[in-house]
Amino acid sequence: MSSESPATDGPRSTAVESAKSFIAGGFGGLSAVLVGHPFDLTKTRLQTASPGVYTGALDVVKKTLARDGVAGMYRGMVPPLLGVTPIFAVSFWAYDASKSLILALTPQRTSQTLSISELAFAGFLSAVPTTLVTAPVERAKVILQTQGQGKDAGEKKYKGVVDVVRHLYREGGMKSIFRGTGATLARDGPGSAAYFAAYEVTKRMLTPAGSSPADLNLGAIIVAGGSAGVAMWALAIPPDVLKSRIQSAPEGTYSGLLDCARKTIAQDGVRALWKGFGPAMARAFPANAATFVS
Repeated sequence: MSSESPATDGPRSTAVESAKSFIAGGFGGLSAVLVGHPFDLTKTRLQTASPGVYTGALDVVKKTLARDGVAGMYRGMVPPLLGVTPIFAVSFWAYDASKSLILALTPQRTSQTLSISELAFAGFLSAVPTTLVTAPVERAKVILQTQGQGKDAGEKKYKGVVDVVRHLYREGGMKSIFRGTGATLARDGPGSAAYFAAYEVTKRMLTPAGSSPADLNLGAIIVAGGSAGVAMWALAIPPDVLKSRIQSAPEGTYSGLLDCARKTIAQDGVRALWKGFGPAMARAFPANAATFVS
């Protein structure tokens, strides 16, 4: 190979890898939604319900099945199904691009292998563009998931995702559709840092000496992907609780993330910031293993 080849193939190779990351992320996200949505619905209902509505995760499942049948466990799945491909595709692409950026900004480095802190930083950066897609999808999803619970049991205010978006736009324009963007970034920034770092570190730990992480078998990929999800949600639950409450509450309930945190703690105590932890953890391993396997 001539000395000019890297200069010619480098940008093309980077573009191909970015495209692969984009496509893989899209398929991975679709798998995560299909596997994990019932757990996500349970988590969101626990986070947003008034005190006393549910006694726990199993009570959410029991009451949802009694009222709406099995289909009720998949209420609100359309927004993430529509949004998951761009969300995960942008996330994986941005993570790949962030790793390349870190390497480009550190030309004097002695190793092309990123450190754990650099992997975490790349993960955090990936959440910034992804949030612009995630926030409105989450807003519509949370509204559909929480309608008809508590004192509004049986009431179906919205016919579907299009009806939700139309209502939100009439209510407050794009600002209403993007409500909770700051809380989404507060969740996904640290969460993505833990997610990608845990995935890469677990792969390295499972790679035999003299082998490459690219050669890991399916079982190892499942473990690494599941571990990534667990690491993310171990950090993400408190801001996720606040995000769910901000996005599901009537207009004017909260002035922002800090106001939501203050009112949540005052009304329900600090433990309220960890509502939904059980379902989130139950979902984390299988859903995120599916993300990386697909």
